[in-house]
Amino acid sequence: MDIIIQFLAANPLVLLFIVIGAGFLIGNISVAGFSLGPSAVLFTGIIFGAIDSRLKVPDLFYVLGLILFVYTIGLQSGPTFFSSFGRRALRANLLAAAVICFGALIVVAARYAGMFDGALAAGVFAGSLTNTPALAASIESLKHVTLAKNGVSDALLSAPVIGYSVTYPFGVIGVLLGFYLLGRRLSRHGESPADLEEELPGGVLARTYVALNPQSLAVPVSEFLSRPENAGILLSRMRRGESTALVYGETILEKGDLVVAVATPEGHERALALFGKESPRELQYEGADLDFRRIVVSDGKVVGRRIAELRLQELLDATITRIRRGDTDFVPSGSTVLERGDRVRILTWKGNVERLCRFFGDSVKEASEADFLSVSIGLLVGILIGMIPVPLPGGGTFTLGFAGGPLIVGLVLGWIRRTGPVVWGMPYGVNLSLRQFGLVLFLGGIGLRAGDGFIRTIMHGGWELIFVGGVVTMSVTVSVLLVGVQSLKFSFPAAMGLMSGIQTQPACLAYASERTSSNAPNVWYASVYPLSMIVKIVIAQIIAGMLL
Repeated sequence: MDIIIQFLAANPLVLLFIVIGAGFLIGNISVAGFSLGPSAVLFTGIIFGAIDSRLKVPDLFYVLGLILFVYTIGLQSGPTFFSSFGRRALRANLLAAAVICFGALIVVAARYAGMFDGALAAGVFAGSLTNTPALAASIESLKHVTLAKNGVSDALLSAPVIGYSVTYPFGVIGVLLGFYLLGRRLSRHGESPADLEEELPGGVLARTYVALNPQSLAVPVSEFLSRPENAGILLSRMRRGESTALVYGETILEKGDLVVAVATPEGHERALALFGKESPRELQYEGADLDFRRIVVSDGKVVGRRIAELRLQELLDATITRIRRGDTDFVPSGSTVLERGDRVRILTWKGNVERLCRFFGDSVKEASEADFLSVSIGLLVGILIGMIPVPLPGGGTFTLGFAGGPLIVGLVLGWIRRTGPVVWGMPYGVNLSLRQFGLVLFLGGIGLRAGDGFIRTIMHGGWELIFVGGVVTMSVTVSVLLVGVQSLKFSFPAAMGLMSGIQTQPACLAYASERTSSNAPNVWYASVYPLSMIVKIVIAQIIAGMLL
């Protein structure tokens, strides 16, 4: 056995990929409908780390994984993150700050009850809310305080690390447990039109209507489709008498015209009210002069641009009727930004298809390639911003770290989409692959590092720390899920993303994302993550400095 341990300790790459492989194997095991998924890699790492203290990997591995994970999350969530600012986003961040302060009060109460000292309290707070930057900030705060008194004590500086390593595992397990148990009660709160965080609604259908209602007649199509109540409805073609034609913004419908609308089921309810009657005729298959084609967006000149900027109807006599991004179809609007790898469904005249293929690129190979120049620039800027010390009242400082800096930069660049010739986004499949790779690197590395301290502290009577940390984790989790769903009217997937962001925990986000096809968990994770990070960093320093 010792020979195997020596071999793994001397070959950290072998160790890391054994942990990742075993973790995925365990994560696929389902018990009563519950499985850990990728988060099982974390617990597999803890088990290996507990076997022998030598079984660790260099910090670079999990730091790189963390940076890749949060940056790709930011790129994907940036557009929806900034468009979601409003009352609900403000209330979500206020909830995040409130529950974090509530968790801190529980830790402070336990400290004054004599369960542990202030240095351990800072670690318990950081671990129960799974925030490594908060742990680092508390250690820095202790250095400043103790230097001002009688010098720095190694035992004192190790106390937050002990409290963190003991409470961190349940800081993840407790949230996942809360998701599973409350999910049974709150699962009826599924995807909701009121969420506002949904980016890609699914179930796109084409139906034919008879234009009868006055509100759809005698005015240009662009005029009545621009009304808020008609959002999400796209008109592709029309038939008047025996003539079939494309529908343009300046088209004016006459009574009795047949028109094809593309929309979600909810959008078709509005379309029926708009036009007056659904027609049984399948107009989408009539007209020998029209043609359809799915075209892959791969040419750099169209990636990152809004559909309205391309002037397709004016210059190319074509209409995009729907877009498939990842596994989801959605109805585009003029403000929809095209991403590399999108598959656009084009309606145009026969003979014009090849011209459109050249315009959009239509190359699967090019659409699957990442622009590593833009990725490198984005990651570099994120890392540098994460290293900038931000002054605090009283002379202290904090940094956003390797998690906060890349996330914020990813959000901004994902929202900007492109700067001149540089496209900041990446194909959906590439983003997902890099995100998953970063996640397992982070989970495996941090799990191996936490294993040794976790077992040692338990063996030496660390149950009080575990109890208090568990109370903090479960109190915050239950509060966020119940308030988020029942008071703020979030869907349960959105509430899970909200809690994952408050916990600043990628493993919880991975669990939430696996249980919904919605982008809601990612969006709300990114919405509250920056503020949650800052609040936890500040509070951890206050606890460490004031409760000694």
